[in-house]
Amino acid sequence: MEIRQLQYFIEVAEREHVSEAALALHVAQSAVSRQIANLETELGVELFEREGRNIKLSPVGRLFLQHAKSAIKAIEHAKKQIDEYLDPERGTIKIGFPTSLAGQLLPTVVSAFKREHPNIAFHLRQGSYQFLTESVKNGDIDLAFLGPVPKNDPDLEGNILFTEKISALLPDQHPLSEKRSILLNDLRNDDFVLFPEGYILREVVVNACKESGFLPKIACEGEDLDAIKGLVTAGMGVTLLPDSSISETKPRFTVKVPIEIPDVRRTVGLITPRGRELAPAEQVFYEFVIHFFSVLEQYK
Repeated sequence: MEIRQLQYFIEVAEREHVSEAALALHVAQSAVSRQIANLETELGVELFEREGRNIKLSPVGRLFLQHAKSAIKAIEHAKKQIDEYLDPERGTIKIGFPTSLAGQLLPTVVSAFKREHPNIAFHLRQGSYQFLTESVKNGDIDLAFLGPVPKNDPDLEGNILFTEKISALLPDQHPLSEKRSILLNDLRNDDFVLFPEGYILREVVVNACKESGFLPKIACEGEDLDAIKGLVTAGMGVTLLPDSSISETKPRFTVKVPIEIPDVRRTVGLITPRGRELAPAEQVFYEFVIHFFSVLEQYK
């Protein structure tokens, strides 16, 4: 079994079209068909069900696709480790991050790192909590910044960098806007502006409201911080956001008010895959980030 066969198989499986796969691979269609046939002969099974010119994965083909992708990723990771072992200062790191950490934390850390390691490159991927955790697990990204840090995931290693409070963001004409602090229960009758279902910050807010004895009345949803802040500015409701995401760019006509009870916080940290060693450049970055935030904590 050859790596090329696996690569051809994955391309055909994802496109369900041999000629399109050949075009993407920049090879002749006959070469793709021949390699797929050789692979099926070696395995003793049909990986595709053929219906005229159309093809689709067979049940065993779908199973084999998962293993083929894992094998290719393992080979690519091994090659990357060898290349970076020879020269750790010329690696490429794939980093994930959520929208709530995109404004200041990520640019600050990456720029500080690049000053010391100018030849290490980055591929940055922004995504939801679930996207980031799954991408680290399956190797699509090497490590990710995340908040809150998952506690009991057997496939992930989490390192907490800091903990921050979550405060209320209110329109400046809100009756509570001049308060030095509030109880979350004070907002029980307000409309809320939250992230959509599946976003971890929505879950944090809903759980905090439940702890205070009510379910938030969700009037609007936004998929990024700017949308959430804009809706609050427009008077569409109130929201709860991590302090770092408010202090970075607090919109006009809004007020940040601390929440006294309950004490709503989140952890922020790095997640890495458990059971898979980081490549040398990744390890250099990981250690840099840990040291970077440990120094910041000393000056607080």
